[in-house]
Amino acid sequence: MSAALSAIERFSRYQSDDAQSVRPVHCPVREVLDRIGDKWSILLVMTLATRPQRFSELHRAIRDISKRMLTQTLRDLERDGLITRHVFPTKPPSVEYCLSPLGQSLLEPMASLIDWADRRYSDIHAARVRFDGALCDA
Repeated sequence: MSAALSAIERFSRYQSDDAQSVRPVHCPVREVLDRIGDKWSILLVMTLATRPQRFSELHRAIRDISKRMLTQTLRDLERDGLITRHVFPTKPPSVEYCLSPLGQSLLEPMASLIDWADRRYSDIHAARVRFDGALCDA
């Protein structure tokens, strides 16, 4: 069985564990994907992949993120153990963020996804054009 099919099978087991319940299924995979699947988390992890950075550097690197969203996403990533926050005893204090070992372990799977997206963008763009054209013709 391929690695992809094995992963899909494990994910499916979480989804069908309690098929009769109306409550949301507790799924560790969904919990993790909720964090790393949002665009800000992915962009921050990839930005921190090369070196530790301060808040202002991260804000300049990801220009369309608000300061409030940057702060919240950094807190969430720190809470999940994907980044670390180091406060330097200067006046005023300076703070630097870097990937933790757990965050670094995320780089390889993310690199595969980035590679796939880069190679398949033209196919996705063409599909969007076809879909949007079909909507206009309807």
